[in-house]
Amino acid sequence: MTDIPVEVVRVFTDPDGRFGNPLGIVDGSLVAEADRLRVAAALGYSETVYVDDAATGTLRIYSATGEMSFAGHPTVGAAAWLHTHGHPVDTLHVPAGPIPVTRSGDLYAVRADTTWGSDWDWRQLATPVEVLAASPASYSAGHTFLWSWQDEPTGTIRARAFAPAMNVEEDEATGSAVTQLTARLARDLLVIQGTGSHLHTTHHPPTHATVGGRVIEEPPRTLTL
Repeated sequence: MTDIPVEVVRVFTDPDGRFGNPLGIVDGSLVAEADRLRVAAALGYSETVYVDDAATGTLRIYSATGEMSFAGHPTVGAAAWLHTHGHPVDTLHVPAGPIPVTRSGDLYAVRADTTWGSDWDWRQLATPVEVLAASPASYSAGHTFLWSWQDEPTGTIRARAFAPAMNVEEDEATGSAVTQLTARLARDLLVIQGTGSHLHTTHHPPTHATVGGRVIEEPPRTLTL
């Protein structure tokens, strides 16, 4: 049996440090590439990051079903974790390409091509009440993003995301999806997703957006395989 130390952060918390999407962060040297999918599935997070080189911000990202070339909540979470652990990198390197990182106060953000990430079935609903009333059981395949305006003049959206294709019944905070929504709406957004996570985006036309938020460190855990 092998013990694998796992750092844990919550990404995209609200201003009071509540909510957020948990992320596992693992030293890549401890897990062979052939075992990374199995470890990510055993951890049970929507994504797990393997840090292959902390000094250069070189990462690999896995869900329970496969490797991802880019994802928002893992890159924002890894950028914050690296910064607080002595590696304040200004660029992350993932299979999709280089990801610029910025920090403003307690907000960490990454800039990405909005064509990256999963393909979503976009469903705009009339009110936040309808978004909150949706049942995950109604979405048994693919990737579905439900959203409504909470305050259209200020760019505030209420959203939920269902991703059974990735073995995730409901994703608490979905960074790549909100960059795509930012491009679709061609404006900066505050997306309040899931139970109350906060994702801040900035539109950089024609094909880029930043997504950022607050990151809170949780107690580490150990996975035994």
